[in-house]
Amino acid sequence: MHVALPDIYPFYALPVLLALLLGLLFPVARKVTDPRLRRQYFVLQLITFISAVVGAKLAFLFGEFQWPFKPLDNWQSALYSGRSIIGALLFGLIGAEIAKPLLRYPLPPNDRFAAKLPFVFAIGRIGCLMTGCCRGVPYDGFCAITYSDSIPRHPAAAYEIIFLLLVGFVAVWLVKTKRMVGHVFSLYLVAYGLYRFGSEFIRETP
Repeated sequence: MHVALPDIYPFYALPVLLALLLGLLFPVARKVTDPRLRRQYFVLQLITFISAVVGAKLAFLFGEFQWPFKPLDNWQSALYSGRSIIGALLFGLIGAEIAKPLLRYPLPPNDRFAAKLPFVFAIGRIGCLMTGCCRGVPYDGFCAITYSDSIPRHPAAAYEIIFLLLVGFVAVWLVKTKRMVGHVFSLYLVAYGLYRFGSEFIRETP
């Protein structure tokens, strides 16, 4: 089965926007009822978000262009180009862990927020699937997908969407059954790292 899709970049923006809206609007702090702790929590979330955005770009610049070890020929092009989910996850975690003692935030990691993340990233990956920015290596088999270069490929983004949804449902189950309390994000980080290591062999994009 072959599916032909055009490289229409506006289709990338809508899923990413929907993912951001889900991440921002879906309530995950209902159990934090103390006003002081709620203020600290939302400041912590803001720091985490900014750290993740910066990390997503820095990881991409390092992986794609070997910056800062090699100079960038076109900064404008680099800034408007890709991002890295792994960089976002790692730098978001680092930013949160640095901010917690500075804010004197005493609560454990929010497992509800961690359970939401896989679904947020899955929605964002729909844009990658439609535009081919994270396309797979050539593959002429079941569910191969063809972009504007007319080469059948592994639907790498679709594989990742399925993985993220599965992890998301497992995370929701962990939250509902109160298992791995305070460690759901760590579990997701390990699972995603293992998945990405394995899936790099079928991804054309570095």
